[in-house]
Amino acid sequence: MKKYIAEMIGTMVLVLMGCGSAVFAGNAAGAVSEGVGTLGVALAFGLSVIAMAYTIGDVSGCHINPAITLGVFLSGRMKGKEAGMYMLFQVIGAIIASAILYILTTVGGHNGPTATGSNSFGEGMMLQAFIAEAVFTFIFVLVVLGSTDEKKGAGNLAGLAIGLTLVLVHIVCIPITGTSVNPARSIGPALFEGGTALSQLWLFIVAPFVGAALSAWVWKIFAEKK
Repeated sequence: MKKYIAEMIGTMVLVLMGCGSAVFAGNAAGAVSEGVGTLGVALAFGLSVIAMAYTIGDVSGCHINPAITLGVFLSGRMKGKEAGMYMLFQVIGAIIASAILYILTTVGGHNGPTATGSNSFGEGMMLQAFIAEAVFTFIFVLVVLGSTDEKKGAGNLAGLAIGLTLVLVHIVCIPITGTSVNPARSIGPALFEGGTALSQLWLFIVAPFVGAALSAWVWKIFAEKK
């Protein structure tokens, strides 16, 4: 059970810090560029992953992302039941974080584009958003699988590699969708945001899972013995 609690807490921290940076600091004067900016929000997500990797990595592996869990499962590193429980507790953690952000914004002001930092895409931009989320999730999960591999991985530096990759992904993808590459990160905020965020939520679940499945397939090819 402690693994699932760790995943819940880790995902809560990721969503609270990452989305919180977008809500409260990312848009300090009406435009993201006038707050901490795209780079600041990207760093908030990446640093959250690094912090949690070295906090709960030895407990649960610090997936804190259903797409990563799917990739790990498809690569044969964990069983289906355990993967399902990981995903459940990750979503719970994201909902808790979103509830905290919702409470904070309802009792005071906020400067971000939305009250909970939800993901979205513009009218006519669905294909662009889907491709972006699938491709960037593919890259992110591939780095996770590679850096955490028992034989080919980065060892104690895996958390740093994963966190910095997430920063890189956010720098490019924030202008397109706000960057999800993590279904739990999208589900929690969308439940509180409603409206467009909720109606577009399917894309931020399906596209990351597509990318994760592809990364698992590619990594299995890389990991095959010659």
